[in-house]
Amino acid sequence: MHRFFVDKSQISEYKIIIIGKDVKHIKDVLRLKKNEIIEILNDGFVYVCRIERIEKDRIETAIVDRKAGVNESKVDITLFQGLAKGTKMDFIFQKNTEIGVKEFYPIITHRSVVKIKEMDKEQKKINRWNSIVEEAAKQSKRDSIPIVRDIITFDKMIDILRNEKDIIVPYEEEKSYSIKEGLINSGKKINIIIGPEGGFEQEEIQILRDVGGKIVTLGNRILRTETAGLVASTIILYEFGDIGVV
Repeated sequence: MHRFFVDKSQISEYKIIIIGKDVKHIKDVLRLKKNEIIEILNDGFVYVCRIERIEKDRIETAIVDRKAGVNESKVDITLFQGLAKGTKMDFIFQKNTEIGVKEFYPIITHRSVVKIKEMDKEQKKINRWNSIVEEAAKQSKRDSIPIVRDIITFDKMIDILRNEKDIIVPYEEEKSYSIKEGLINSGKKINIIIGPEGGFEQEEIQILRDVGGKIVTLGNRILRTETAGLVASTIILYEFGDIGVV
């Protein structure tokens, strides 16, 4: 069954109105017709709806059933991702959304190859990344759409992390301390910190240690920045029984 996300303002007691880009997708791509059943999501709730009216710029649906979604992870993972070149960030946001990451912060570190020049262009990137995340959430049957936050500096990230408890930092120079060990006595709100293509500098790693970061290994092989966050997230979800377990 096809899924679509809407804003709360589009939901009334008995009806939901679909507007925006999903209208064209429903009409011209999926070619859905009147009386077909779809799922509409907002704030973790799934509304089973019947299409009642298809217009040029809106689709009216009648609510048939409403239920709490069951596809969201009970583990809240936030991924702080060092900026990477080209389409690597697209891959990072798409795949980590598929497995269950709930929030993203693109970060600028000392070794970041990508430089921020014009903030208006960067905002366009963030808008595009959020669109990628939304499409990935639909495809993977998520009940909520993760959010890509504004690009922040390493120092700003540290300010955010000062109020956090569980901070996991994969680092190629760490050889023995595992994610499993790092999760001992942790809660289910996990922050993963991934460096850019050039990795973190030792000074940055020490700063992360100082705010409670647990520096961990992902194994003997060196992973690319676009792979490391996905592997770390998967391991954490597995350790909490959220993925790979029936």
